[in-house]
Amino acid sequence: LDWMALYVLGITGRHHSAAQVKLMHALWVCTSYPDARIWNNRTAALAGSARSTPGLGIAAALAMSEATIYGGHPYVSSIDFFIRARAHEVQGGALRDFVEAELADGRIYGYGRPIATIDERLPWVLGIASELQLDGGPHLRIALDVERQLVALSPKLRMNYAALMSALCADLGFSAIEMHHFQVPVFMAGMSPCFIEAADKAANTVFPL
Repeated sequence: LDWMALYVLGITGRHHSAAQVKLMHALWVCTSYPDARIWNNRTAALAGSARSTPGLGIAAALAMSEATIYGGHPYVSSIDFFIRARAHEVQGGALRDFVEAELADGRIYGYGRPIATIDERLPWVLGIASELQLDGGPHLRIALDVERQLVALSPKLRMNYAALMSALCADLGFSAIEMHHFQVPVFMAGMSPCFIEAADKAANTVFPL
């Protein structure tokens, strides 16, 4: 098996098509920036600078990736929202009513971004999903409909990567728990370069300012 296919088989107990596996690869590739300015990559770089081991450094960086606002938590909250929204529609409810109730109860994860309004990863992933004919699922449709509703409230509430990835995974049949496991290595390929770059410099010199 392809490594991704094996990983997801272990999480879901299901085999996925070649197109689905390719899409899942894409979902990981475009989040693995080898940039030590990113919060979890900073941990990997600090570990390299402190002369820790790759295993400990990457494990610490992965633990940092579980952040509530911008890490693992939004993926889980977002897919849970889409699954419940889809069930609401299937039962005959209106999506607008569901969104309004969610907003009244708190926030909807997967929309809005603290630095840039538009998420640069979305067009790339949507293009691949389209090429693979995996962009026609009900959860992705809901994600796009919700974006239109939220942008009408505030232009800053455009869809971010958590919503897109969660909607696509929901259309692959992922549950919230499966999504939580799937997203664990989503930043991982960018961590080792940051660790190695810092380890190649004098010890304890990361962030000298």
